[in-house]
Amino acid sequence: MSEHRRRPARSADPTAPATTTTSPDRTSPAGAARTGPRHRRRAGAAFAIGLPLVLTAAGTLAYGTDLGLFGAAGQARAAAATVTAPAWATASADGFASVDALGQNGTYGGRDGRTVTVKTLADLEKYATAAEPYVIVVAAAITMDPVGKEIKVQSDKTIIGSGTSGQIVGGGFFLGQGVHNVIIRNLTIRDAYQGVWNDKEHDYDGIQMDGAHHVWIDHNDIRHMADGLIDSRKDTTYLTVSWNRLSQENKAFGIGWTDNVTADITIHHNWIRETEQRNPSTDNVAHAHLYNNFLEDVAGTDIKSSYGNYSRGRTNMVLENSYFQGLTNPVVRDATATLVQRGNVFSATTGKNESGGTGAAWDPRTYYAYTLDKAADVPALLKSGAGPRTSLGTTSATTTATGTAPTTATAKAAAVTTLTVAKDGSGQYTTVQAAVNAVPANNASRVVIAVKPGTYRELVKVPSNKPHVTIQGTGGSRKDTTIVYNNASGTPKPDGSGTYGTGGSATVAVDADDFQARNLTISNDFDEAAHQDIAGQAVALRTSSDKVFLDGVIISGDQDTLLLDTASKDRLGRVYMTNSYVVGNVDFIFGRATAVIDKSVITLKKRWNGTSAGYVTAPSTAANRKGILIANSTISGDVSDRSFYLGRPWHAGGDASLDPQTTVRNTALSAAVRTTPWTDMSGFSWKDDRFAEYRNTGAGSGAASSDRPQLSDSQAAGQEVADWLGDWTPTAS
Repeated sequence: MSEHRRRPARSADPTAPATTTTSPDRTSPAGAARTGPRHRRRAGAAFAIGLPLVLTAAGTLAYGTDLGLFGAAGQARAAAATVTAPAWATASADGFASVDALGQNGTYGGRDGRTVTVKTLADLEKYATAAEPYVIVVAAAITMDPVGKEIKVQSDKTIIGSGTSGQIVGGGFFLGQGVHNVIIRNLTIRDAYQGVWNDKEHDYDGIQMDGAHHVWIDHNDIRHMADGLIDSRKDTTYLTVSWNRLSQENKAFGIGWTDNVTADITIHHNWIRETEQRNPSTDNVAHAHLYNNFLEDVAGTDIKSSYGNYSRGRTNMVLENSYFQGLTNPVVRDATATLVQRGNVFSATTGKNESGGTGAAWDPRTYYAYTLDKAADVPALLKSGAGPRTSLGTTSATTTATGTAPTTATAKAAAVTTLTVAKDGSGQYTTVQAAVNAVPANNASRVVIAVKPGTYRELVKVPSNKPHVTIQGTGGSRKDTTIVYNNASGTPKPDGSGTYGTGGSATVAVDADDFQARNLTISNDFDEAAHQDIAGQAVALRTSSDKVFLDGVIISGDQDTLLLDTASKDRLGRVYMTNSYVVGNVDFIFGRATAVIDKSVITLKKRWNGTSAGYVTAPSTAANRKGILIANSTISGDVSDRSFYLGRPWHAGGDASLDPQTTVRNTALSAAVRTTPWTDMSGFSWKDDRFAEYRNTGAGSGAASSDRPQLSDSQAAGQEVADWLGDWTPTAS
C-alpha cells in the first residue's frame, strides 16, 4: 500500500523551454539582475560549518560564537531570571541568513524576548503573531484547525520544537512581505495531505515565505503536505535552510515566483527523499549556494523523482559536495541559468546532469564562512543528523504560556523515559516487546519506546498494568518502521490449545490506558489465499483501553484490520486516530469502542481472490454509548465502483441489547461506496441501529433517503469529534 497516489502528469518539466520558467501567479515587477554584492559580513562573527558526525549523533550544535549574546532588553530580562537561557534559545543562523543587510544584522529570532512553552494552537498563534520578540517552544503535537491553516508569523521569532515532541499537524507557517529575523527549528511539520498527488486545489505548505528576509529553517522534519513542503516566493532573501528532512511529497522546495533576480539563499545539509520535484527548483535567484545535501530517490516506492536540483530562469547556482542517489535528472539547468558544480557524488542516477552558463562567477566565501563535509560522508551524516534533535528545545529554562517558570515538581512529573529499539543491536532492545517488558508495572509517567527503522516481525502486547506508553517510529516515514505478524483467527496456537480467535490474532494488542502510537506501520500480512482452510479474520491492531491516541500511523490488513474494543461492555474505551491510514476490505474498522477516525485516509482493498466487495465498519456499540465516527477524511481505493458498504451492525454474540453506531461526516467518498451504503448483519437490521451521514462529498456521496439517513444540522452539532472524546483532549507526549 502506498501513502500517495501519483498523477501521471508532472507540473514542472525540466525539459521545458526557458519561457516556461515564469509562473503565472507572479506579481512582482520585473527588475534588473544585481551585478554586485549588496551585503556585508559582521566583524568578528563566526559561522556554522558542517557538523562532525560525532557531534551530530550526540545532538550537539555549535552555530557560531555569538550564541550567548543578548540585546540590551534581553540582558535586562536575563539578569532578572533565575535560570540561564540555553544555547538554542539564543542561537543565530549561518549562510546567507547570517549576513547583515536590509537593516537586519544576521538572523537570531526571538532571543531578545521572553521564552514561552506552548501546547495549544491558540497559544502558538498568540505568540507567533505578536509584535514583540519571543522564543516559542512547541511541546506537543498541535493540530491546525481548519486543516491547511498557516499561522502568519511576525518578525523576531524563534519557533522551536521541544525535543522530538514539537509537531505541527495539518498546516504550517506563513511569513509575509517584510517579515524578518525568524527561526523555525526542530519541528515536525506534517500531514496536510488531502489525498490528491500534485494537488493544485489545496495550497497547504509546511512553510511559505512571500517577500520575507533573514529566515533560518533548521533541523525540521517536514513531510506529507498538500502542496509543497517549503515555498520561498516573491523575492524572499537571506534565507538559510539547513539540516532538515524533507519527504513524502510531490513538491519538496520551490523557490521563485518572481521576475526579479535579487534573492540570496543557502541550502545545506538537507536530506530530501521520497519527493518528485522541486528538490529544490530555484528560479531567478541571484546567489544560490547548495552544499552537502543528500537527495535520495528511494527504491521500491511509487514516488519517482522527475529531477533533483534545478537552476531555473536567471539563477546563478553553486552546487558543492552533495550526494545524489537513484535520481532521474539529478542536476538540471535552464539555458538562461548558470550552474557551477564541484565535488558532487552521483550514485545510480540517470538523465540530465548539467552545469555551465554565462553568469558571473561568484564565491560563497565572499559573503560568509563555511566548511564542506566530504560528499561521500553525506548520506550517513544526514541520516543520523538531519531532522529534530532531542537536545534542542528541552530545558528547565523555558516558561509556560503564562510566562512562569516550571517548578521542580512539575518538571519531574513531565519527565519522559525513552527506551530505544533497533534490530541491528544499536539500541537498548532488539524487539519492541522486550522494550514493553522493561516498562515498570503501574508506571506513573510516560515511557516512549523509540523504534528505529526496520521490519519487526513479532507480536506485541501492552498489558493493562503498563499505562502511558508510546510506541514511536524514528524514521523519516511511517513506512520506515513496521511491526508485522501473520496470525489469523483460525491459526492454531503453538501449544495445541486451539486457535487464536479474532482478538487473539492481533499483531499489536493494547490493553493499557493512555497509549499512543506514532509514525509507524502496524500490519497483519496473513496470506488468506494460501489458507482458505482456516478462518481468515486477521487483526493488525487491537485496543481495549481508554485514551488511545493513534497519530500518523498506517494500520494495514485485509479482514478485521483494526479492532477498537473496550475492556468490558460496561467500560468506556475512547480512541482518537488522526492523520493516518487504515487499509482493509471486510469489517476492517470494528468493535465496541467510542472511536474517532479524523483527518485520515481509509483505503479500500480487493479480496484475496481479486473481487471487490466489503464493509468499512462493523460497530458493536453498547447502548447509550457513542460508536465509530469518521470525520474530515477520505474513503477510496483501487476497487470496483459501488462495491463497498460504509458499515453494518455487529451484535457480538447475538446481543440484542447493543446499539451499533457509525457516523460518517464531512468526508470524501469515492465511487467505490454503494448508493445504499448500510446493510444488515447476522439477522440484525441496520435500520434498528444508528447509521448516518452528514455533508459528505465525492462520487460516492448521495442525497438523503430512507436507505441513506442524513443528520440534520442540529443533530450534527451533537456529533462532533469533541462529543466523542468528552473530557479527553488527545495530546502527543
